[in-house]
Amino acid sequence: MNDHFYTPEQQMFRDAFRRFCQQEIGPHYDAWEQAGIVPRELWRKAGQNGFLCMDVPEAYGGLGAADFRFNAIIGQELARSNAPGVGFAIHTDMIVPYITHFGTEAQKRRWLPGLVSGALIAAVAMTEPNTGSDLAAVQTTAIRQGDHYLLNGQKTFISNGILNDLVIVVAKTAPPAGARGISLLVVERGMPGYERGRNLDKIGLHAQDTAELFFHDVRVPLENLLGEENKGFAYLMHNLAQERLTIAVAAVAGAAAAVAMTLDYCRQRTAFGQPIAHFQNSQFALAEMQTEVEIGQVFVEDCIVRHNAGQLSAERAAMAKWWATDMQGRVVDQCVQLHGGYGYMREYPIARAYVDARAQRIYGGTNEIMKRIIARSLGLG
Repeated sequence: MNDHFYTPEQQMFRDAFRRFCQQEIGPHYDAWEQAGIVPRELWRKAGQNGFLCMDVPEAYGGLGAADFRFNAIIGQELARSNAPGVGFAIHTDMIVPYITHFGTEAQKRRWLPGLVSGALIAAVAMTEPNTGSDLAAVQTTAIRQGDHYLLNGQKTFISNGILNDLVIVVAKTAPPAGARGISLLVVERGMPGYERGRNLDKIGLHAQDTAELFFHDVRVPLENLLGEENKGFAYLMHNLAQERLTIAVAAVAGAAAAVAMTLDYCRQRTAFGQPIAHFQNSQFALAEMQTEVEIGQVFVEDCIVRHNAGQLSAERAAMAKWWATDMQGRVVDQCVQLHGGYGYMREYPIARAYVDARAQRIYGGTNEIMKRIIARSLGLG
């Protein structure tokens, strides 16, 4: 991590959030992994300390810190704590910006203060059982009827799926129009017909509640439409660059944390009368991994600079997401190998890091889709 990339104020913010992770997350995370969910009280404590929605303007309760480096610090420190199942970045970076960018003044005043304080937890519902990366093919419909939309459909793999109080639902308001008929609707906890399914049993990220959501004739008021009707696909494309940058930030930080814990292990573990860190194979592997982490960090920091300037392109965000998450997978796998049999034991943190990292190459658009975006930017169709 390049400390010179962050201002003194941001370093103070990092120190404060690192203490928060040590005191409020670390001692309890194993229990949350067993429970499959983090307590709502953690969200309220994070909000009270200014660790949610930092870029939301002060008029709505936020810090007004419109610099993505603050967001990056949250993702980095959660990765450093080996606690990526805490869904703060999903809430702050991937969901609340839809309301900040496209919400009406009334919507902002209604929802943003609670989202900042942690009283409200947000989710976004894109993926369906038969529709993943191809968002234009969603089957969920929202048909306008007088003063409301009648929402019907099913979503799956929804992060913050159990805890959410607000879920931004991607739905067809003009089904024959394909991508040009998509809108974003805010569905609130307690609306009749909105039901949560099971908390899905994943191979990793166990503390992150990931659920199926069902919508049966949900009457969503017209005032819960985000932005303009049938403009939802454009809004999704606008926010996906930041979502993919968030994933890349966490991937580099997760890889760095894996290398750090493996370096410590190699210094302590002995074989044939000496620490395994003295063996050339271990040294070369650690040198290669550290180099990859450093390369990834430089590229991600460049993306943050571009994003802060409003110049992060879709293809560059795709490059960051693809390369960083692939790199994380390679690095964590090698770290498990250097741990030997202990790396395969769930009681060792590297085992958790291994299974948690796998989802990074899938969500936010699969890495194959990222390569397709990059190829299009090269004029390849």
